[in-house]
Amino acid sequence: MSRTVKIVGLSVIAIIGVLALFGASRIGDLNPFAQKPYTDIGQTVVESVRDLSQLTTVEQVQYTTVDRGKSGGLFGFLRSDRIFLFAVARIGAGVDLSKLEQGDFEVDQEHRKVRLTIPAPTIQYVAMDNDATQIYDRDTGLFAKGDKDLESQARQVAEGELREKALTSGILDRAHTNAVRALTAFLRSLGYDQVEIVQKGE
Repeated sequence: MSRTVKIVGLSVIAIIGVLALFGASRIGDLNPFAQKPYTDIGQTVVESVRDLSQLTTVEQVQYTTVDRGKSGGLFGFLRSDRIFLFAVARIGAGVDLSKLEQGDFEVDQEHRKVRLTIPAPTIQYVAMDNDATQIYDRDTGLFAKGDKDLESQARQVAEGELREKALTSGILDRAHTNAVRALTAFLRSLGYDQVEIVQKGE
């Protein structure tokens, strides 16, 4: 056998060896039964989950009308003091993840499963839209002094009504659904095959 043939033969063997090593390193990606690496729940993961609070927030706009004050009865034109308010507000609801601790996570390493217990969703804010909120009528009798606090009282009543309307519309259910969706996606990205999100008290 010539020297040239030997060199070519050795080169082919070397190439095959390199390809074999490369294939071995990639076989885990190609094997559907191979386990993917995953990240165990540590303080860094807990802090990352806490940062998801904003992603779970649901916001909606509600409006209402409020009639506040006293009519004055038959002598309303003399003693009445009423305000008619059209109120608009943004209501936000979400799940407060800021207080989650490692104890809220239950990890089954063998089955690559994680169970997370989260707080119940709550109304987080009711922000009155001052540009859209307007007094569309103020009825003050001839002898009425006019209550300077009547508008603020009407706004408080409106805020309560708007909160109730948001609750009735199912805003808390939507906030919970958003939280489960965001947390499930995040935990799956860490390599957990089974993710269960439960609410405290359930």
